[in-house]
Amino acid sequence: MRFMVMHKNDKHTEAGEKPGPELMARMGEYIGEHVAKGQFLDGAGLGPSATRTRLTFRDGASTIEHGPYAGVHELVSAILLLVVRSRDEAIAWAERYGKVLGDGELELGPLNEPWDLGLMPKPADAPLRVLLLHKADRDSEAGQGSSPRQKAALTRLKNEMTKAGVLKSLTLLEPSSKSKRLRFVNNAREIIDGPFSESKELIGGYALLELSSMDAAIAECTRYVEILGGTLEIDIRPLAPAEASP
Repeated sequence: MRFMVMHKNDKHTEAGEKPGPELMARMGEYIGEHVAKGQFLDGAGLGPSATRTRLTFRDGASTIEHGPYAGVHELVSAILLLVVRSRDEAIAWAERYGKVLGDGELELGPLNEPWDLGLMPKPADAPLRVLLLHKADRDSEAGQGSSPRQKAALTRLKNEMTKAGVLKSLTLLEPSSKSKRLRFVNNAREIIDGPFSESKELIGGYALLELSSMDAAIAECTRYVEILGGTLEIDIRPLAPAEASP
């Protein structure tokens, strides 16, 4: 089974604090272990809300808000990885995507790169990698896809984005009714069964994992949170079938 594990921002990541060398070493070992087992498929951290952009679509119009901001509606139904040259280019693609979908909310968050963590100088020609977070709504939480007309328009747009080298991946998530939310305080764990309400905590990063079961995903998250200090919120979301549509 494939799971998207999303950890939430905390006060340290929201403040833009860089992880120390010991934490980075432990996390590198943890990820390396799962890469060797074929369990870690992808993953990255996101920058603080000061680096992000929220797009809200209502009645055919879009409102753009740049961070910093607090979380409002942070339950996600799909995640697109974009590679662009600038924030403005990412916003332009997101506006086209959102207008196909109709009323709803998107968020653009740049990924943390090695130079953001102080591991190397930033290359002069470095592209901008951005996650486009498509927020859940009543239809997606009910397991309902887009209309045939929307699906056709989205397919055309995704093909255009792929051809332009912008769209690198699209991950669709099962509704929260099939998911788990984990809350850790000093390594004490609370498991919340879905469906759950919209989270107010901004997503701080993600990992795409191939694991045997939800119980295995919970166990791995417990190890992960211990490395990060023991206090964190995580959502575990199974991936939706490839033929599903946002």
